Amino acid sequence: MKKLLLYSIMLFIAVGCSPSKKELYEITDGFVQSLDTQYTSYGALGGLEYRKTTSDGLYAVFPMGRLINVKIEEYVESDEYERLRKRLERHYKNDNRVNKVYINQGGTIMIDCRN
Repeated sequence: MKKLLLYSIMLFIAVGCSPSKKELYEITDGFVQSLDTQYTSYGALGGLEYRKTTSDGLYAVFPMGRLINVKIEEYVESDEYERLRKRLERHYKNDNRVNKVYINQGGTIMIDCRN
């Protein structure tokens, strides 16, 4: 029983700290930083030319105005987006440059950096 519990905890940690999520945070952090220091906005139509994808192809991130769009690049149920939203919300909890992290009507996640 202890082995099963230990194995479950190790699996949870490995999945929760996957390189893809670490890379996703690095990409979104870069866009949040650039909106604070380099750009006032990426424009009304967005910055598709700035689109970045994690090396495993699982997540795509691109800025639109002062919003950062995060999309899961494979079909997933809406609860997977909700889990990702919660993780990103926790990641930016104490960052005053981020106002809100939410799921938009198109089903992707938005990181709101509007002033």
